[in-house]
Amino acid sequence: MTETTKRSANVSATAWVAGVGLASMALLLAVIGLWFPRAGSAGSAPEVTVKEVSVTLTEFAVTPAQIDAELGQKLTITVKNDGKMEHDLKVGGTEGTKMLAPGASETISVGPFEASTEAWCTVPGHKESGMTMKINVATAAGAGTATAAAPAELASTGATIDPKAEPAADWTPYDPTLAPAPGGTVHDVEMHAIEKEVEVAPGVTQMMWTFDGKVPGTILRGKVGDLFNVTLINDGKIEHSIDFHASKVAWNDEMRSIKPGESLVYQFKADFAGAFMYHCGTAPALHHIGNGMYGAIIIDPPELAPVDHEYVIVQSELYLGANGKEGDLTKMLGENHDAVVFNGYYNQYKFKPIRVEPNERVRVWVIDDGPSENSAFHIVGTIFDTSWKEGTYLLRPDARQGGSQVLDLQPAQGGFVEFSFAEAGLYPIVTHKFANVGKGALGLFQAGEVEMPAGGGGH
Repeated sequence: MTETTKRSANVSATAWVAGVGLASMALLLAVIGLWFPRAGSAGSAPEVTVKEVSVTLTEFAVTPAQIDAELGQKLTITVKNDGKMEHDLKVGGTEGTKMLAPGASETISVGPFEASTEAWCTVPGHKESGMTMKINVATAAGAGTATAAAPAELASTGATIDPKAEPAADWTPYDPTLAPAPGGTVHDVEMHAIEKEVEVAPGVTQMMWTFDGKVPGTILRGKVGDLFNVTLINDGKIEHSIDFHASKVAWNDEMRSIKPGESLVYQFKADFAGAFMYHCGTAPALHHIGNGMYGAIIIDPPELAPVDHEYVIVQSELYLGANGKEGDLTKMLGENHDAVVFNGYYNQYKFKPIRVEPNERVRVWVIDDGPSENSAFHIVGTIFDTSWKEGTYLLRPDARQGGSQVLDLQPAQGGFVEFSFAEAGLYPIVTHKFANVGKGALGLFQAGEVEMPAGGGGH
């Protein structure tokens, strides 16, 4: 091999080694790059940004009502309760603040968000009353905001009443008997606000908000001039209050809402006769009344005539939530009732008629506690010879021989009628707004020994 040839071979070998070295280095760098991606490379995780927002809660609103967030963004939300009641704010009803007392605040971190959603106050009824906030999340392409799917809980999940069903054998009706006014002129009464699952129709229960664990609440009675000292104790889990229509007291004092475990004394003098409603007035009052927190207080008119029997019938509506849950406030707001009932239960005096004898004199006090439906109280097969409504007599037996067929009442009105049954038999109790008779506003008086038919009564 010549010297020139040797030099050429050495150069070629050196170039080959250098080429192999460069290739190996490139491969090594590539491998290192796979394990340690550069910032901003396609394999890197996107940076999570945080947006700070301030939110206030009042009765019944969340301000602002909507906020915007970017796709994948977290939110730091400072929530302050500027209302007069306890509130919270939870995304999807699950993640968020604790229950905040009036004036309290809390800062929470939620997200990141991949789609639009909502946050709301979880106190029963507050969401339906307007305490919601939309969280609008921008799409990846920046083309506006995604539309949030309707939350599952907004779907209709109300229980259904079977009109052919009957109560269990051990079921007992609400006792409609009205006891005479107690002796004395001072009445010390203790009442309890209780949230309790209550059967409202055969096989249907609701988590009712009650006075003394029953619907309607305890019936009170007295005479004009009597003094009532009512101690209300909140044994429930949310705020409650009480409002006696028979009283003249400041709304912001005795009628104030009290928290669980608290109590108040509601004192009033009964200056006027009437068949009065009482109810919980805690906002939203519609939800508290519609969910069972109502009752009646009877203040006798002077010189009330004696009768053989006295009964009380409280008409109200049912707005069914899911079985075992609270009533549906959305239905209440729309006046979309599932049933109209006497003394809190669907058709109960059809199942257990009220027993009297022919020619006995009967007085029935009727109070329409609503919250929204009127009443045309009627008993099939008799005529009222005495009618008393909203503190005055409309009809009494005299030479005019007048008779009345209906006691017409708007929500929160009350009165009484007197009558007798001329012969043994069954006498249906209805509201003559007949659309509601088929919705549970049906009962029976049984005068004397009568064989019960398979079905109920009616015109």
